[in-house]
Amino acid sequence: MTSGRMEYGSRDRVWTIPSTVWGIMVRSCIQIARRPLTWVGMFLLPLAMFLFVGSMLDKGLPTRVPAGIVDKDGTNMSRSITQTLGGMQMVDLVESPNSYSEARSMLQQGTIYGFFMIPENFQSDLLAGRKPVVTFYTNMAYYVPGTLLFKTFKATAIYAKAGVAMEVVQNVGADPANFSSYLMPVNIQSRGIGNPSLNYGIYLGNSFIPAILQLMIMLCTAFSLGQEVKYHTSRRLMAMAHGSVTKALFGKLFPQTVIWWTMAFFMTAWLFRYNHYPMNGEWWIMALSELLYVVAAQCFAVTVFGLLPNLRLSLSVCALTGILTFSIAAYSFPEQSMYPAMSIFSFLMPARYNFLIYANTALNGLPFHYSGIWFACYLAYPLLALLVTGRIKRAFLKPVYCP
Repeated sequence: MTSGRMEYGSRDRVWTIPSTVWGIMVRSCIQIARRPLTWVGMFLLPLAMFLFVGSMLDKGLPTRVPAGIVDKDGTNMSRSITQTLGGMQMVDLVESPNSYSEARSMLQQGTIYGFFMIPENFQSDLLAGRKPVVTFYTNMAYYVPGTLLFKTFKATAIYAKAGVAMEVVQNVGADPANFSSYLMPVNIQSRGIGNPSLNYGIYLGNSFIPAILQLMIMLCTAFSLGQEVKYHTSRRLMAMAHGSVTKALFGKLFPQTVIWWTMAFFMTAWLFRYNHYPMNGEWWIMALSELLYVVAAQCFAVTVFGLLPNLRLSLSVCALTGILTFSIAAYSFPEQSMYPAMSIFSFLMPARYNFLIYANTALNGLPFHYSGIWFACYLAYPLLALLVTGRIKRAFLKPVYCP
């Protein structure tokens, strides 16, 4: 097409847009405004996830997890254990089933997330030195509540054992003060660095929320590029860019970049200002990180689309890698403990560098040069995207949609 202006619109409306990068940006804004799915993916879902994760972790970690206790002994000692367990911050004893089968049924139905079982003749066997067995069960399909219940149940069992030992020592006339060194020969003092309050939200909120944002950026970027091929509008886009695929991609994605920048800054302000998460470093370092993080996530999706210029395949790969970010980017498992062949993959996603910069800047208060290598890694994603622009240009000029 040789005309200097392009017509874009539907059956009842037509906009005349100049064939420049600015015109491509206007065209991209019109597409965003007219597609409800884009509004959902770029505004509603990210905001909903921000609010969901933030409200879930507003107190640091979940508390009062529903649980049950099966007391088959019914003695003073078993009731004391029940009272101790019910006073724990993490546990809410909402059920008192009469048998293991009944408790297991409640666990399978989701009424409770775990139960603590005291066997018959518990007090008599314990005082007679016959070592009764206390068992507890947790539903690890729900990892966080299951883990919290497991830790609380285990601590209760240890405290009960220590309490019985102290009572036996007192009954035989020994001094409990001298015996306490045998129960706990080493005193432990835990001092959390960077997160002294051991707030789960400070770690999880600043890892899960950026990972969710990265997933939505990648999906929306791949979707917008794949739509051009699917509906054969990519030739019109290339004509507006006068055959330059870099101009076409820049004009197409820059309005989305501005929207994602706004979302990223809102996310940062919400976490550090509203939730009062610690910020021990410079604000401008975190702001620069968010800017480059958005661009890196978009360029990753552009690279995937360049390698697989198909709407379905590129969306599938972006969804898969975005979901795996929660595990391979070392959020749920430490990268240092991974097998070397697997730990390499943790550095493939931009979210990994975003969290490393956050840890250096916000938590540890380190200056910029400590995170310089991670900022340099951000710049590798645009370079990778440039390597596949030739394939994207061919796909745009000769669009072939494969459902």
